Amino acid sequence: MEISFTPAFIKQLKSLPEKLQEEALEKIEMFSDIKNHQTLKVHKLKGRLNGRQSFSVNFSTRIVFCYLKTKPKEACLLAIGDHEVYDK
Repeated sequence: MEISFTPAFIKQLKSLPEKLQEEALEKIEMFSDIKNHQTLKVHKLKGRLNGRQSFSVNFSTRIVFCYLKTKPKEACLLAIGDHEVYDK
């Protein structure tokens, strides 16, 4: 699967502690293989974030993304952070 990033995602990722950045990059690499989606707890979001999905980096950190309709099997990572990421 191809993965793209929004500028906001990159900025948020760079603001995380180095160890958490490394862990996030490992999970993004795992995410690129659809076989790992169950392990990462990929799930659809509801309400204001309807149409988006998220997966876990660790117990408290999540990545919000959407699948792109223009290119099958491509996801765009939108935001990373704790549960407050759902409020952005």
